Amino acid sequence: MNKNLEVIQADITKLEVDAVVNAANRQLKGGGGVDGAIHRAGGPEIMEECRKIGSCETGQAVITTAGDLPAERVIHTVGPVWNGGNKNEADLLAGCYLHSLELATEHGLRTIAFPNISTGVYGFPKEKAADIAIKVVNEYLQQNKNMEKVYFVCFDEENKQLYEKRLSL
Repeated sequence: MNKNLEVIQADITKLEVDAVVNAANRQLKGGGGVDGAIHRAGGPEIMEECRKIGSCETGQAVITTAGDLPAERVIHTVGPVWNGGNKNEADLLAGCYLHSLELATEHGLRTIAFPNISTGVYGFPKEKAADIAIKVVNEYLQQNKNMEKVYFVCFDEENKQLYEKRLSL
């Protein structure tokens, strides 16, 4: 396992990292799950910046203030809705991780926390999503030595064990 990668089970809104990644919707309007939690904990400043940005395409990422969160910034990325795997979902999900990491690097952020993007209401199979996330992040870390720590933040024990198992192979 890459020493710069860590799997934790935690509330992403409480982490003291440079950037937390938000699994956002295309309109950047807040919502349920991680998105709602980040907006509630971060306060209205995040939504104000999201309104100015307007929207974000699936697989892309944008960056805002973190408001009242202990993180410095929030990177909002829009994961794909699972449609059986025939609508470029894997590449779009890979883009979420890659573009988030690129934005973090561009802004001089050295620690980043990812939720399990698209695996909730968007229905992306958890195993496939974990494989994609780990592959993209590992490849990025091999090419970019400026990223000190990447956290895969799992909300539940099932996802935590899934990531730990895959990272121990």
